[in-house]
Parts: sequence; structure tokens; C-alpha cells
Amino acid sequence: MLHRKNAVNKNVESDPIYRNRLVNMLVDRLLKDGKKSLAYQILYQAMKRIKQKTQENPLSVLRQAIRRVTPDVVVEARRVGGSTYQVSVEVVPAQGKALAIRWLLVASRKRPGRSMALRSSNELIDAARNNGSAIRKKEEIHRMAEANKAFAHFR
Repeated sequence: MLHRKNAVNKNVESDPIYRNRLVNMLVDRLLKDGKKSLAYQILYQAMKRIKQKTQENPLSVLRQAIRRVTPDVVVEARRVGGSTYQVSVEVVPAQGKALAIRWLLVASRKRPGRSMALRSSNELIDAARNNGSAIRKKEEIHRMAEANKAFAHFR
């Protein structure tokens, strides 16, 4: 049997402009090829666009989007007696936040458009308004968990 160490929670620092750890988590996931300054530039442009489009605080829009996309339950594959079952499992808040950020970035990368700042700002606004690809992903996961509730005793 494989023995794994428990994951160590990293202390996430806050970003220079908004002084928010959530923004820094988003930048770290947006990062490609180690270009952190470019990731910051993209996110700050997206925040500026959110401010222009919604006339609201972009940080509150970001928080609301992540809160709306964060799943309550997910399905995990459990192997019992030679067959694999999709078992619904409740999500730890930190893991839920990480999933929400990942889903938002995947959805914004799939959107049509030229700049990543434009696509991510539109996806964040849509998620805050409770529609968009990331919200659909969350609802799909919740439906799968609901459908496989019968296997909950395999937890």
C-alpha cells in the first residue's frame, strides 16, 4: 500500500496592489513558464476592465465569482471489489477555492477573444452573475454527485 505524506498548507502571500491573498492565488494559477510579472499584468488589466464594465469594486466581483463557482461536493473514483464507483465527497474549503480558481481559468482560456485579460474579466463577471462555463462545470459536478448518492456508503 502506498503511504503518502499529508499536504502541507503553504502560506500564500498577498499581492502588491490589492493586498489580497486571493488575487495572488489566482496569479499563481495563471502563471505560465514562470512569467509572474506577465500574470500580474494580465490579472490587473482584467480587474481594470471589471471596474469599467460593472462600476463595482473588482475585488468584490472576484470574491463573489469564486464563491459562486466553489463546489460543495465532488465525485471521487473509489475502487471496491474490482469495480470503480463514483463516490460523492464533501469538499474542504481550501480545496474548493483551488478548484474554483482552476475552473475559472480553464473557462476563460476556452473563451473566444484575443487577450487573456479580456477573456478572464468576462468570465469573472459572468461567474459573479451566476452564469458562464465555470458555473456550468460546478452544476455538472453537483449533478454527478447527486446521481451517485447511492454509493455514499463507500466513503
